[in-house]
Amino acid sequence: MPRQRKNYTAEFKTKVVLEAIKGQRTLNEIAQRYSIHPNQVVQWKKQALAHIPAAFSDRTARRQQEDEQLKDELYRQIGQLKVELEWLKKRTGLGS
Repeated sequence: MPRQRKNYTAEFKTKVVLEAIKGQRTLNEIAQRYSIHPNQVVQWKKQALAHIPAAFSDRTARRQQEDEQLKDELYRQIGQLKVELEWLKKRTGLGS
């Protein structure tokens, strides 16, 4: 019967990776402490470091998209208000 692979939670991996990034213990010490292979620590650390820039760029991109949507909505409202103003000027005879 084949051995079943262990599945680790994201919280567990994060805990291990943060300890590896801090550098206060060696990879072997960390691996021994959490009963995992040192290569696993290295692999998770590489994955985490590769994904860190995306965490910041996603937030920036999302904020830019929200700003664009707000700007579009405000321009739409300005256009609508201009049309209404012109209509009122014509109705009241105040327009030139």
